[in-house]
Amino acid sequence: MSAYSSALLPTYVPYPFAVVTGEGEYIVDAAGNRWLDFYGGHCVASTGHCHPAVAAAIAGQAHKLIFYSAAAQLPVRDQAAQTLVEFAGAGMASVFFCNSGAEANESALKIALKLTGRKNFAAFHGAFHGRSMLALSVTDSPALRRDYEALLAPTQFLPFADAAALAAADFSGVAAVIVEPIQSMAGVKTATAEWFAALREKCTRAGTLLIFDEVQTGIGRLGAPFAAQLYDVAPDLITCAKGMASGVPMGGVLMRAAIASALKPGDLGSTFGGGPLACAALIATLEVISDEKLMKRAQVLAKSIRGALDGGVVREVHGEGLLLGLNVGAQAKTLKSYLLNKHILVGGSDDPNVLRLMPPLTVSAQAVEKLLDTIDAFQTEGAAA
Repeated sequence: MSAYSSALLPTYVPYPFAVVTGEGEYIVDAAGNRWLDFYGGHCVASTGHCHPAVAAAIAGQAHKLIFYSAAAQLPVRDQAAQTLVEFAGAGMASVFFCNSGAEANESALKIALKLTGRKNFAAFHGAFHGRSMLALSVTDSPALRRDYEALLAPTQFLPFADAAALAAADFSGVAAVIVEPIQSMAGVKTATAEWFAALREKCTRAGTLLIFDEVQTGIGRLGAPFAAQLYDVAPDLITCAKGMASGVPMGGVLMRAAIASALKPGDLGSTFGGGPLACAALIATLEVISDEKLMKRAQVLAKSIRGALDGGVVREVHGEGLLLGLNVGAQAKTLKSYLLNKHILVGGSDDPNVLRLMPPLTVSAQAVEKLLDTIDAFQTEGAAA
C-alpha cells in the first residue's frame, strides 16, 4: 500500500497494481509491467494514452494560459466550440462546455425543464446518466437512487428498444426523453434505427425534447462522430464527455440553434467548463481522429473482432465500432480474470454475462490480435480442463 492511499476515499475496487505511465494502448505499472488496455480508463482514452499531438497541445497551452473562466473570451475556447460543432453535424449549432458527463446531462435536463415548462422526464430501463441529482433521476439504478428518492425528479422508465412500449407511452407532460444510443453499463444493449426514428417522431409530436446521452458513444467511438449520424436521427441535444479531450476532464452539451437562441446569459454556468487546457486537448483530439482516420479504423477493427469472436466462448458480440459487449455467459468473470492474469484489461458491466471492450481508437491490429489469441487460448484451455 502506498504511503498516501489511506487518505483517498475508496470509490471503486482498484486494479491490483498502481498505474504510473501510459503510451498508446498500454499502461505501465510501478514494476514496469505493461498492460494492454481494452478498458481505456472507462472509455476515456480515445486517442490512446499520452498521444504526442494531444500532449503537445496541452503543454503548449499550459505555457500560454492555464485557466480563465467564461467571464473572458478565449480564442482557444471559441476554436474548440467551432471545431466540435462542425465535427458533430446532426443539426447541432452551439455547445455549452462543462466538466463531466453527469454535468452535461444535468445541464441538458435543466434546459428541457426551462424551455418546456414541464416537470417530468422519461428514460429507459438499464439507463445510466450520472450521479448528480437530475442525472440520477433518469438513471435506472435502485442502489444509487435509494437514499435520494425524495429529491429526484419524477421520471417514467420505459423498456429500451421496445417498439410497443414506446408507442403506448404518453409524453404529453414530459420535458425531455433522455436515451443512451447504446446502453453501455447495462451490457452494451442496442436498438434499431427504426426505433430511434419512432422515438424522434413521438417526441416531436408531444413537444418533448430528445436528448442523446453520447458520453460513451460520441467522439468517433462508433465509427461515426456521434450515434446521431450512425442512426440518422437529429436529437435536440447531445451530451458528451469521456473521450472528448483524451482524458482531460471535459463535458459538453451540443444543441440545435432554436434551443441555443432561447437561452440567455446566466441560464447555464460552469467555472471550469471550457478551460483552456481542456479546449486545447479537445481540438487536438478531434484533429487526431480526423488525421488518423480513426472512425474508419473503429469500423474495420469492430468487423475483425466480430468475425473472430462471434461464437464459441463468446456467444454474441453486441455494440458498434469500438464499444463492444462480449456475451460470455457464466464464464464472463472467469474470462475477465484470465485476461487480467495475461495483462489485458477489459471492462465488466451490470450484466454479469457481458464484458466490455472500450479501447483507445488508436488500438493497433497487433493488440487486437493479441486479445483474440488470448480469448482463443482461454477457450482451448477450458475445453481441455
